[in-house]
Amino acid sequence: MFLSPPICISEIFVADNEAGGEDALVGNVNKLMVTPPGYTGPPKKGHIIFDACFESGNLGRVDYISEFEFDLFIRPDTCNPRFRVWFNFTVENVRETQRVIFNIVNFSKTKSLYRDGMSPVVKSTSRPKWQRLPAKNVYYYRCPDHRRNYVMSFAFCFDREDDVYQFAYCYPYTYSRLQHYLASLERRNLDYLQREQLGLSVVSLCMFAHCVTARLCSVSSFCNHIFCLFKIH
Repeated sequence: MFLSPPICISEIFVADNEAGGEDALVGNVNKLMVTPPGYTGPPKKGHIIFDACFESGNLGRVDYISEFEFDLFIRPDTCNPRFRVWFNFTVENVRETQRVIFNIVNFSKTKSLYRDGMSPVVKSTSRPKWQRLPAKNVYYYRCPDHRRNYVMSFAFCFDREDDVYQFAYCYPYTYSRLQHYLASLERRNLDYLQREQLGLSVVSLCMFAHCVTARLCSVSSFCNHIFCLFKIH
């Protein structure tokens, strides 16, 4: 779960492979239309629009390689630039039967379940249920062209021009969805569950402690605590 609130860098604009370096990623792409270098004509179907300016979205830069291939750069974890794993973005303005290869080119992990059959998930406007891409269309390898970073490439064929497609590292579970679920538990007034706020995260999100016990008590009354922290890595 990528807990940073979405930071967006622009409205619809045209990008080419002269964009700034990987270290200059300061926000998620926002309705970024990617066209061939030097193209000055009107937008066309097949000029893909990328967007990651939404909760749990992560995509900082897109480079046009060819009509069929794009290099994608993901933003690092909050306050830890060494870790680059999560991605979640949408694409639209596609052409029916358009085939593409997306390369996530700046992964930080040397090992990944993508090597063992895991694959990204995808959904679209008309098919809102997440599905995994076929493992045969996914490749994870070390690339000398990208500072010897690990690259995950996947091939995809768009079949509906009017759909917005969304791709993610795995099934997203947002902070808002989690808080909605926890609030629903609180409304049930369960006698074995209590929630207390511990503080704020570095991006000012509330952090809670949950006490599950056979008797009502204050979280702060315990001398010994067990903290469970979960993160995708």
